[in-house]
Amino acid sequence: MKKTKLAAISMPVAAAIAVVVYLFGFYHGQTNEGPAVLSNANASVASPVNAVEDRDVYYPGSEDLGKDEMRVIACGTGMPNARPKQAAACFLVELGNGDKFIFDIGTGSAERLSAMLIPYDYLDKVFIGHLHADHFGDLDALWVGGVLANRQRPLRVWGPSGSEEKYGIKYAVEHMKEMFSWDFASRQGNVNTVGFKIEVTEFDYRAVNKVIYEKNGVTIRTIPAIHALDGPVSFILDWNGLKFAFSSDTFPNKWWMKHTTGADLAIHESFIAPNDLVNLQKWAVEDALNVGTQVHTSPAQFGKVMSEINPRMAVAYHFFNDHNTIEGALRLIRKTYDGPLSMATDYMVWNITKDEITTRMAVVDEDIWPLPSITEKLPADPKDKIGFSDFIYGGRVPYQDVVNKVYEDTNKTFGTDVPTPK
Repeated sequence: MKKTKLAAISMPVAAAIAVVVYLFGFYHGQTNEGPAVLSNANASVASPVNAVEDRDVYYPGSEDLGKDEMRVIACGTGMPNARPKQAAACFLVELGNGDKFIFDIGTGSAERLSAMLIPYDYLDKVFIGHLHADHFGDLDALWVGGVLANRQRPLRVWGPSGSEEKYGIKYAVEHMKEMFSWDFASRQGNVNTVGFKIEVTEFDYRAVNKVIYEKNGVTIRTIPAIHALDGPVSFILDWNGLKFAFSSDTFPNKWWMKHTTGADLAIHESFIAPNDLVNLQKWAVEDALNVGTQVHTSPAQFGKVMSEINPRMAVAYHFFNDHNTIEGALRLIRKTYDGPLSMATDYMVWNITKDEITTRMAVVDEDIWPLPSITEKLPADPKDKIGFSDFIYGGRVPYQDVVNKVYEDTNKTFGTDVPTPK
């Protein structure tokens, strides 16, 4: 049985729904307009003290993942231009064997990943479909931020080559590291930086259904995608008899049609319709038609793609999911596809087994703090510190008595004996 359920995405809304349900049951019981005595199955819903058993939302960190289960979380579903409601492309795949994989890491998505209450040591495998900022623009945030959030293992990145060296993932990551030279140097001797290591696996973007990752029963393959320039790819993950397919960005193409047929979850771009690109994004008609139907896959084309590969659940993403865009996009999709469908937005969650696919929304804590490393967290080695020039050091006003007190109080709290710097 397949279910697609939408739920609240904030604590206040979830609480309000629970109150309304309670008051509704209370009112009908008191006025005899409904059954005053509820069955055991419904008793907890109307109780003023019992928890609601089936809240139909996902609270990160609160559910075990079944050994044969896959969970996919949308951590970015929007457009290249940033906005608060939707980050750019990013999907987190969690498997019942303990593995976790990130597919694309677009601008703003690192914030969404942090809300999933997962130790950063586990968020160490990133597969990038192409090098547009809305698909890898938060790689730096995951890389540097992950170090400060207690990742103590290398960040591993897989991505395609390009038609020239400068268009490949290796070139991009090496120059990202150069861009952050000051950042890296400034942290030496101040925090543990073992997580700053980054490992890159670059593969041929022209490879068709080639295995690029195989470990622990998980196989990930790459197929070419058609988008903007030579270089983009799509990914297919197989595990435990379940298939996950992620297009990143692509025009409809023969490789996707052949190799993703029958996927359990097929996530494919369904870009903003040309009319909305003109009216809402304020683009020229010529650009809206070209980008919306030739550079990207339009909603009508998306529907045709899904009707041909026939997934258990089709997922449309890469559009601003608003009250004034969703109806038009759905109308276009439904002209060519009538199967199971999710119109993705950030924090949408799919739980996938061989028997069922359940779609919910996550309720996240915006005041999130990182979890500890899964290994012992070691302090930085002060000998690694580069430090200041004499000119800058000479401008310090240290307030030594204040600092001495901070060290004294902190050491007392944690039972340590860290010496005060002189």
